[in-house]
Amino acid sequence: MSATPPPPESSALTIGADARDMIERAREERVTTVWDRLRAQEPQCGYCSLGVSCTNCSMGPCRIDPFGEGPQRGVCGADADIIVARNLGRAIAAGASAHSDHGRDILEVFAATAEGKTAGYEIRDETKLHALAEELGVTTEARSTQDIARDVADVMMEDYGTRKKAIGMLDRVPDARRALWEQLGITPRGIDRENVEMLHRTHMGVDNDYTNILLHGLRASLSDGWGGSLIATELSDVLFGTPQPGISKVNLGVLDEAQVNIALHGHNPVLSDVIVQAAQDEELVALAREKGAAGINLVGLCCTGNELQMRRGIPMAGNHLMQELVIMTGALEAMVVDYQCIMPSVTDVAKCFHTEVISTADKARFPGATHISFDPERGVAIGREIVRRGIMAYEHRNPDRVRLSTAPVEMMAGFSVEAILGALGGTPQPLVDAIVAGKIRGAVGVVGCNNPKVKQDYGHVTLTRRLIENDILVLVTGCSAVANGKAGQMLPAAAEMAGSGLREVCQSLGIPPVLHLGSCVDNTRILVLAAALANHLGVDVSQLPLAGAAPEWYSEKAISIGAYVVASGVSTVLGVQPPIFGSMNVVKLLADDLDDVVGAKFAVEPDPERAAVWIRRHIEAKRQELGLTAHDPGTIKLEDPAHV
Repeated sequence: MSATPPPPESSALTIGADARDMIERAREERVTTVWDRLRAQEPQCGYCSLGVSCTNCSMGPCRIDPFGEGPQRGVCGADADIIVARNLGRAIAAGASAHSDHGRDILEVFAATAEGKTAGYEIRDETKLHALAEELGVTTEARSTQDIARDVADVMMEDYGTRKKAIGMLDRVPDARRALWEQLGITPRGIDRENVEMLHRTHMGVDNDYTNILLHGLRASLSDGWGGSLIATELSDVLFGTPQPGISKVNLGVLDEAQVNIALHGHNPVLSDVIVQAAQDEELVALAREKGAAGINLVGLCCTGNELQMRRGIPMAGNHLMQELVIMTGALEAMVVDYQCIMPSVTDVAKCFHTEVISTADKARFPGATHISFDPERGVAIGREIVRRGIMAYEHRNPDRVRLSTAPVEMMAGFSVEAILGALGGTPQPLVDAIVAGKIRGAVGVVGCNNPKVKQDYGHVTLTRRLIENDILVLVTGCSAVANGKAGQMLPAAAEMAGSGLREVCQSLGIPPVLHLGSCVDNTRILVLAAALANHLGVDVSQLPLAGAAPEWYSEKAISIGAYVVASGVSTVLGVQPPIFGSMNVVKLLADDLDDVVGAKFAVEPDPERAAVWIRRHIEAKRQELGLTAHDPGTIKLEDPAHV
């Protein structure tokens, strides 16, 4: 029997020095991490990886061998095309549901705040509230803020129903794109309706046309991108303030050995905002000092961290694959979680240290965690209770087990659409002028998660670096924002990394070449900005020199995001292979034929260097179609493979 091969060097797993240190520590202490569990699962199921396994009914489970002889069918008669399409459709519905349910949670707190039924919440951006009201047909003249907010909440609640012909904020979409959706029958109606219908269609014996299934998948995703996620972004701005650029810090070095450290992890800013308020309470700060700490230090993880960073300047400890490692520092008193992207393993890792994991969402319980059910009517009191528990945990910290060796890195966060347009003088025209002049070749949204199958942050950082070197402006959200922040690519000084044209633009505006637009629901900001640019020019989004990329994606939410971005007219490159390759018909539809249907398509390219070439070629083709200048080959800094 052959010996088990040794685990890979930590340098093969991540580009971050802070992460490498903690991976090594985990191995020393025999604490299992996400990379260990991935290795234990290998080889992973080939049928599942190709998308040709089906568990939708109890006649199965069934699997299709795409390499077998003769027609391959499951018990019900479904072939590989049907099974792959069903699985992908259900993944889109799950991802759209997750982001849209997040939006519903924000909406319910907004509605309760309008009724005066919450504690610790207020409407902080009345200007944005009035703009939303006007967009949604709500009267504002001679009316109180609370009355306007109540009516806005009622209109938005209707977007989750099933009786409307279209959701409420589609007027932002260019007319040509709206007409195309109408022609294809994919105009998003009620958010809940589209996701329920997707599950119905993929039940055995319903929709057995893979093209028809996936067209509705686009419709379901659009209900997320232009519905639930957009509601989450817009109302978060109204409740907590529209982000403006500011300097913050990032990586595990933001933990402070002298203070009580509390990490806020997940995706919903409703809870974390009141914890920020509680952490500033003089009584609780005094309690922390009484216990021997210098104060209370809040840090962010994943998208809850992005929400706090862009509005409150709270430092960011890390992205998705850092959540176990932040506990490994031995300096974390409490990890407060809400929902989405939270590994169940954090409670196991916390048992090895003094860290208390505190769950707060009744829809997201974690065995081994302390559960404190969050109620916005008692928001401030609950925030204080959670911070107090973190302070009490400080007494149990073992100073000999604290390992903090990394200095934090500065980054600039908080580029809302309003902030970007404000920097441009209130109009997209200066951006148009820079694109026409060739100083900016185009723009790319580099978004998405970390995936342990990819060297952590390598895909995000490498792709972004290659794009900005070629004068392509990059917009980032979620885990990609954290990765680029840690790499030093999100400060105005990083303009030195960019090509001469982009460098000139960034230096004139005092901005980085990589702009932080927020959390993963805030991908809607990228869409809204693209639509505003298209409307300004009187063209469709698909005609613009734009692209999307998700180099390290892993979640169903990312599948929904990719679908609504492509359905909105922006071609998108995935760095991790989706489970569709068991059906070459589905692959052809998504990577080729879709371009003729919605004017955009998917590509899969695991190598970020080659993905950058694909994107550059795509952007130059769009520029040529618009009659803009070609790129001077002398400025291209990428090796240009013959085939991507």
